[in-house]
Amino acid sequence: MSTKSKSPKNSFTIMNELVLPNDTNTLNNLMGGRLLHWMDIAAAISAQKHCNRIVVTASVDNVSFKQPIKLGDVITIEAKVTRSFHTSVEVRLDVWAENIPSGTRAKSNEAYYTFVAVDQSGRTIPVPELKPETEDEVELFNGALRRRQLRLILAGKMEPNDASELKALFFKD
Repeated sequence: MSTKSKSPKNSFTIMNELVLPNDTNTLNNLMGGRLLHWMDIAAAISAQKHCNRIVVTASVDNVSFKQPIKLGDVITIEAKVTRSFHTSVEVRLDVWAENIPSGTRAKSNEAYYTFVAVDQSGRTIPVPELKPETEDEVELFNGALRRRQLRLILAGKMEPNDASELKALFFKD
């Protein structure tokens, strides 16, 4: 990893979008694919801020919709790096939907995206270390290793028996 470490606040990104007719389905709700696209952009910006490099999306965790987002709502996507590994970073996203005329704001989604830093030739390169500062950041940092192991198992890149952090949740030594 790079010798210079960074704080999660260095990667904090806020992105806003207005839900327009072209973004909606026939029920005037935001299409899920459009939201995933916006989330990918916000997460990539956050990852690039941390890495100071080009990043590519490696994985997207389960994204569930708590409630529909309506035509005319303003979407706020907050993203920040929660942990760095050798060449990758995990980014947490929180999505809020706001109806400005009514003054209502509700959390719509949360998700984790993983990005890999690459050079101009597309080869992976090391990323800076992440140093969490707040209690919430430490909790997200600690949970990131378990989430990473689960991602690797689901992708067929790790055997469940090798997932030491996940096993520790269920089995005592």
